[in-house]
Amino acid sequence: MADHAPTGNQPPNSKVQLALRGYWRANMRIMAVLLCVWAIAGPVCGILLADRLNQFRLGGFPLGFWFAQQGSIIVFVVLILGYALLMNRLDRHHHDELQRLRRDAEG
Repeated sequence: MADHAPTGNQPPNSKVQLALRGYWRANMRIMAVLLCVWAIAGPVCGILLADRLNQFRLGGFPLGFWFAQQGSIIVFVVLILGYALLMNRLDRHHHDELQRLRRDAEG
């Protein structure tokens, strides 16, 4: 692949590239963990653990039934919130890191 000319005031820099790769890896790790939680929450709680969960009631309905109907949707919404919060923290961290690298490159 041919090298592309730098755009704006962002010269190609191996430290910047490493920081960007680290950001992407962290993002993929967060997504993988959250997707695994969601993929496990529905079938495990709604199907495999339904008999055990049905011993408890929530709003007059057996907990296994409730989780199979609404629980995975609520887990999904909570995971979206968690993803947004984690990505905000990750974005702040990497933004600060990139700013530090730019300052170091300038001075």
